[in-house]
Order: sequence, then C-alpha cells, then structure tokens
Amino acid sequence: MSDHTHMDSQLVQGHSDAPQAQARGSRPDHDAVAAAIERRLQEERERAAAAAAGSSNANFDGNHEKRQEFRRMIDPGILRPNPRHVALESLQTLLKLAENIIAHPEEVKYQKFKPTNTTINRLLVEPRGTLEYAVAIGFAPQVENFQPFYVFNKRHMNDLKIGAAMIKEALDRELPKEEQAARKRAEEKATHEAAVAKVKQAFYDDRKGRAITDERERLARAATAARRAAGGMSPEPEVADYRPRKMPGSGHTLSGNVVQADEGSDDESGPTAVPPTVREDEEEDEEE
Repeated sequence: MSDHTHMDSQLVQGHSDAPQAQARGSRPDHDAVAAAIERRLQEERERAAAAAAGSSNANFDGNHEKRQEFRRMIDPGILRPNPRHVALESLQTLLKLAENIIAHPEEVKYQKFKPTNTTINRLLVEPRGTLEYAVAIGFAPQVENFQPFYVFNKRHMNDLKIGAAMIKEALDRELPKEEQAARKRAEEKATHEAAVAKVKQAFYDDRKGRAITDERERLARAATAARRAAGGMSPEPEVADYRPRKMPGSGHTLSGNVVQADEGSDDESGPTAVPPTVREDEEEDEEE
C-alpha cells in the first residue's frame, strides 16, 4: 500500500515538473540575446568603417596621383630646364595666382592674367613648363575684347588647391637651399675680394717702397751733380803742407840784427839779416 502510494506521488511530481522544464526550455536567454545584438552591431560598425576607409582610400589614391603629377611638372618640368632664380620666381608667381583665387573665389580680377604683361611674359610665358602648370591648375586661354587672357575655370578648384600645395612644398624645400647657396656665394665673394685687396695692397706697398727708394737715389744723384757743377770736378783732398812759411814784416834777432822779410819772394832760404845801425855818438866814443 505504501509502495503504491509512493509511486503515485512520484508520477504526480513528474507530471508537475515536466511543464516547468518545458517552460524553461522555451524561454529565451537574455545574455545570449544581448551577445547576439552586440555581435550584429559590431559587424555593422566594421562594415561602416570598411566602407568609409574604402572611400577615403579611393580619394587618397586619386589625390596622390594628382600630387605626383604636379610634382613631376615642378621637378623636373620647371626647375631643371630654367635658370634656378627664374624657376623659383616663376613658382612663386604661380603660387600667388592660386592663393589669390583660393582667398577670393568670387573676385573676377584674380581669376585671369594677361600673357602679354611684361612680368607674366617673363615669368610664366618664356620659361619652360610654367604656362603648362597654369593650365593644369585650371587656367585656359581665352580672348576678351580681342585681347588674350588665361581665365580660371572654377570646376578645377580642387586641382588649383592641390597644385598650390605642391608649389608650396617645392618652395619650402628649395628656398632654404637657395638661401644657403646665396650665403656661400657671398662668403666666397668676400674671401676673393679680401684676397684681391691684399694683393693690391702688397703691390701698392711695394711700389711705394720702390718710389721712396728711387726718390732717395734721385736726390742723392742731384746732390752729387750739384756739387760737381759748383766745383767743376770734385776736388781731390788737399795734402797738408808743413813747410816753413815767411812771415811779413821785420824783426830783431837776439844779436840785435834787424831781419827784413821779402813779402813777394818765394825763396825758401829764409829772411835776410841786416846788421844793426850804429849811432854816430857811439862811433865817436869808439874813436876816442
């Protein structure tokens, strides 16, 4: 009896648990649903990012090719065949034209240039590759009132901006080189001029020294000539004459004789002695 009762209770419990298990199996799992939604959102984000990346890459590739084209038109197209200073000035002129249009897109006066203008002719018409670059960034030849012009077409605004950016890129690269080269040329010129000035100064100093020497020699020759002119030929040095010479006048010797000197005679025998004069009283005394 008890066994039957226990079995019946198990059957009843089994029947009562079955609907609950079936209900649990049919109820959705919220975590799984959330995970599925997150996966779908992530996939959509990835697809959107891929689409955006594809569009960006397509634009980048197109601009890249255009940039490369403009770079080739600048170098070698403009920089190599033209004198360097002309090429750089021409690029600066093209950049100025482009920047004016970009800054003033509605100003008609900035959207054309006249090829017969002296400056335009020198910088954009005569140099090689410059007029072709102007056409590439959107300028086209037209005639207005029987006058030639190059007029910008607004449909090429993107080309204009890319071309201007490439010119700026080239100038940022080349102008420092030009400034460095200009400084080097100036230094070399200054060094050369200093060397030339030094050589000239040495030459002038040498000439001045020679002139001073020549002047001294000339003065010495003039002095010598003056002395010779004043005294005929230069007199030979006189030999000292130690011979006794006669003294003019008369004198008395110790013996009382009177000595008379003959002034006009060159006789070297000496003065003539004259006996002393005897007074008369002395003679009388002697007679006595």
